[in-house]
Amino acid sequence: MSPHDPPLPPKPPARAGRVSLLAYARLFRKDILSAQPARLYRAWMAEFRTPFFRSYLINQPDLLRQVLKERPAEFPKSNRISEGLRPLLGNSVFVTNGDTWARQRRIIDPAFEGGRLKDTYPAMKSAAEACVVRLRPGPVEIEEEMSHATADVIFRTLFSIPIDDARAAEVFHAFQAYQRSQPILNLAAFLPLPRLMPRLFRRDTRANARRIRALITEMTEARSAEIAAGTAPDDLATKIMTTPDPETGACFEAQEMVDQVAIFFLAGHETSASALGWTLYLLATHPEWQEKAAAEARLVAPGVAGLARLDLTRDVFREALRLYPPVPMMVRETTRPERFRDRDLPRGGQIVLSPWHLHRHERLWDNPDGFDPSRWQTDNGRRCQRDAYMPFSAGPRICPGAGFAMIEGVLILSEILRSYRLEPIPGDIPRPVAHLTVRSENGIRLRLVPRT
Repeated sequence: MSPHDPPLPPKPPARAGRVSLLAYARLFRKDILSAQPARLYRAWMAEFRTPFFRSYLINQPDLLRQVLKERPAEFPKSNRISEGLRPLLGNSVFVTNGDTWARQRRIIDPAFEGGRLKDTYPAMKSAAEACVVRLRPGPVEIEEEMSHATADVIFRTLFSIPIDDARAAEVFHAFQAYQRSQPILNLAAFLPLPRLMPRLFRRDTRANARRIRALITEMTEARSAEIAAGTAPDDLATKIMTTPDPETGACFEAQEMVDQVAIFFLAGHETSASALGWTLYLLATHPEWQEKAAAEARLVAPGVAGLARLDLTRDVFREALRLYPPVPMMVRETTRPERFRDRDLPRGGQIVLSPWHLHRHERLWDNPDGFDPSRWQTDNGRRCQRDAYMPFSAGPRICPGAGFAMIEGVLILSEILRSYRLEPIPGDIPRPVAHLTVRSENGIRLRLVPRT
């Protein structure tokens, strides 16, 4: 590996036949990325086998299209994925299926339409400027700073309050504790564990979830009172709470709104922080791209119109999302017997979709492990963007906040690069691991040098 190549978790050798369930569980609990065999970076399809269960990972583009775009109703989200997340997310749009999910999307999607997203720009801009003010020259733990910045964006756009508001700060710190104790997938995503069997989570995970939900409940109840009094600000929370389902005319009930706010915070804060941390590290280790993006940031005028012209910065962010997709794996479930390639999948089979492996697939991408933002202007990049790129999922279940995330990421990057040059700290190389999102096992430390 070149010293400028993005760091990877260890790729273990391919394992044939059956593996010890206990050994696999230990690997899985420590880091789901390193637990997977290296052959998955070349395989079109693979089968996870233990003495007790089988699951199927697919990378083949036409199979992915079937699952995500052509027949999504026949491959709902696996109920097992909610084993560790439901205490926090309840019945949010992230974990529901069928009519419940469809109703939730009918209410949520209008808030994230292009025209309405422009209304969030001033709040995002304020959060990005506040982030730059907090930064100081010298060594910086950049993951922490990006967690702070993206949490600030969420609170300003969702509830019109900055992160230094006491309630916002308390939710932020509770989420930090929760994400350190909770993997994005748990072993139950692959194995149906009996209800009485202890889950592979730290004991404080559920306590943190209860604390977060209590805080969010306070905030949504306060907003409900403001809406009733006619004093509520016109932000995302107000839009979502007052938008009726176009088919039934009903709005979210109070408990449903708590569920949705929990996933907005998780998806809009934690995933964006992961993406920005890795993007800044990649720019620090690729100074030629950093200087191009900084020059673009200096030339483009502030404002929504200027943001649309940050094409190179957008390609940089897109490339970082390819190499370090915040959610590395997703799980769907078969509703009837299927035959994929040469394998028969039973009803209830678990289908694992892995942006982590798909985005680095050796048979799809040119230079799959290299950082090259220019690839997005090539035929290979455009083809792979259509067939092998899904940092926000794809099809009807694509993240409703995908457009929000792209605006936020490009804006924060341009603000930082306008003020600072980023340098790696010799010997301090982050190692990616997956908890709630793809983070660094040991943090990401960079040196910040003011630009003149």
